[in-house]
Amino acid sequence: MPNPFNEPIIEEFRANKGRVGGYFEGARLILLTTTGARTGTRHTTPLGYLPDGDGRILVIASAAGAPRHPHWYTNLLAHPQVTVESGAFTYEARAVVLEGEERDQAFARAVEADSGWAEYQEKTERVIPVVALHHIAQDGPGDINAGSMGEAIKVVHDAFRRELGLIRQEMSVGASMLGAQLRVNCLSFCQGLHNHHTGEDLGMFPVLADRHPEAAPALARLRHEHERIAELVEELRRTVTAENADPAAARAEVERLTAELEAHLTYEEEQLIPLLDAA
Repeated sequence: MPNPFNEPIIEEFRANKGRVGGYFEGARLILLTTTGARTGTRHTTPLGYLPDGDGRILVIASAAGAPRHPHWYTNLLAHPQVTVESGAFTYEARAVVLEGEERDQAFARAVEADSGWAEYQEKTERVIPVVALHHIAQDGPGDINAGSMGEAIKVVHDAFRRELGLIRQEMSVGASMLGAQLRVNCLSFCQGLHNHHTGEDLGMFPVLADRHPEAAPALARLRHEHERIAELVEELRRTVTAENADPAAARAEVERLTAELEAHLTYEEEQLIPLLDAA
């Protein structure tokens, strides 16, 4: 049976490429589709998640502190391969339940970022599980939730904009410290942006240069901007991984990156979307 609370969230999430309002507005949210442990039926659930780097994210089976594990958790114990919708991408993932110290460290990071997780743990006698969702790599480009190549660029760019906006907000709230989860969020963002620009430099740009020689000046500028943004990303990486990292310095680096990245993304959309949609 469809969950009457979840259904409108799922519809809004899919319609707006990951953006939702109401209770989940501004949250990091995915849609997780699992296979029923007993029925074999596919079930989709909106869940908050934590970036974790290395091609994986974390979800927490809190059930708001209920005495029993949520159904999605018991489903993935029986069928560990799941489908993840991030808003921009849909991909298959392998679910692994974290154990022992690894689980405790991940949960402590979550609590540091949002004390609500600790409140859920206090409400129940069960140890709330933390699950890592490992992206299962496939050949070829990822499954982007877009109807055209031009729309795909905009969807991916908007996902970067949204994540960077969340990081800026988190840094403004935690003004006196740079928490462990916030560091992971920054490093995951940096790695994702690096991967995206590398893919453009090695894949998209050569194809466009071959098909549209008149775009050579724009492509040259975009490659140069990639190099500049890579420098800013590396500086942010150094800042957040430094011993006794300075929150003010980290905020300054995020603001520098935000300004230059937004200008770059806007210019790239202006120059490339017409070429991609024409093709």
